[in-house]
Amino acid sequence: MTSKQTLLAVFVAGAFMSAHAATSPTPPLTAGGSFAATPAPALAPIKEVDRIIAVVNKQVITQFDLDQRVKQALDNLKRQHVTPPEAEVLKHQVLEQMITEDVQLQYATNNGITVDDADLDRTIAQIAKQNKVTVDGMYAQLAKDGVTQAQFRADMRRDITLDRLKQREVESRVTVTDTEVEQVLKSANTSNRSDYHLATILVSVPERASAKDIEAKSKRAEAALADVKAGKEFAQVAASYSDAPNALKGGDLGWRPATSLPPELASLLETLQPGDSSGVIRSPQGFYIFKLIEKRAQGAAQMVEQLHTEHILIRTNEAVSESDARAKIDQIRDRIARGASFEEMARLYSEDGSNTRGGDLGWVNLGDTVPEFERAMVSLPLNQVSNPVRSPFGWHLIKVVGKRTQDVADQRERLAIKQQIRSRKVEQAYLDWVRQLRDSAYVQERLDDNQ
Repeated sequence: MTSKQTLLAVFVAGAFMSAHAATSPTPPLTAGGSFAATPAPALAPIKEVDRIIAVVNKQVITQFDLDQRVKQALDNLKRQHVTPPEAEVLKHQVLEQMITEDVQLQYATNNGITVDDADLDRTIAQIAKQNKVTVDGMYAQLAKDGVTQAQFRADMRRDITLDRLKQREVESRVTVTDTEVEQVLKSANTSNRSDYHLATILVSVPERASAKDIEAKSKRAEAALADVKAGKEFAQVAASYSDAPNALKGGDLGWRPATSLPPELASLLETLQPGDSSGVIRSPQGFYIFKLIEKRAQGAAQMVEQLHTEHILIRTNEAVSESDARAKIDQIRDRIARGASFEEMARLYSEDGSNTRGGDLGWVNLGDTVPEFERAMVSLPLNQVSNPVRSPFGWHLIKVVGKRTQDVADQRERLAIKQQIRSRKVEQAYLDWVRQLRDSAYVQERLDDNQ
């Protein structure tokens, strides 16, 4: 015991004795002049103190925090009918996910990315509307599943913050050129009109990994592949080994068209049957294993509804807070309501590339914009200006000036390819950015400590 600990122990013991002497009655004397024995007080039950599981920069993750997230992960895996990995493996997977999230959330806070209660309430109301229930009804259903209102709101605030951070730090910086689209159109991939439902396992390799680290990661990927080949459920192996954000969702990537995939991967998938898995594939992010869940032929082009849309965008960033951006978009809307031209306001104030065209986005297909923007857009009468709309890009005013149904086979294919290229580039850039942020953070894990 150190001198500091000894002094503390003496102080605590002395304080206890003083307090006991001040509050306990003096025992009565017996006939012989001695004090009567006093029954010893019952000892209070010992309570386990919440311990620190990890230190992330200047913040901590506690055992209680981890237990809560492990329970959520188990519930999610159960709903997806995925067999969970062993308890200790799951704890490590969940802890690593929490550390990665904490690093991002701290970065978001330090760079002025926040979600106020009004934003949170709007998002929750939209989720309830999508599920065709009231907000109170949704909270009641969550309570039946063991999720408190406070916990749900905290989870939603975290997810919205992470989405906004990803948009600002990664998505807003990713561009796709017409040349890239042309290259895809000219490649052999365009002859492959298949869609693939994929799952993946990613064993991530740090950016400055040593040869020893790379070898260890390679062996981990091979161990995962061995489990897959031995007949273990791919989703369970993904939950046990994968470092990807979707690891605890069984590694499911959803449907991907062939044109969105690197040519080598699309060619490989053509040799697989549904249910088959690839070998270990090296990439700049690490080691991948893919599983082909389903395959389907792409359907013929269809008539699509289009909306001729204009908008004004005010972004939030390090210099512009959420409240300042909202105040500015409110002022612009007020000026339009008092007779100012929407197009002129867009040219003067909009922070989108469409500002030189008076905010004109042209004919927009349904599904081409983010959900928040589209919901407001489709509900607008012609030539009416929306209320301020929050999206991952910032605050918008939206105006729809025309509607039509159009056969856009060629245009749609080009647009789809552009979106697919963008999606792939965003995924890769996001994984790289998060990996760099995680590597630069101070992290101390204590999960396996005995004390």
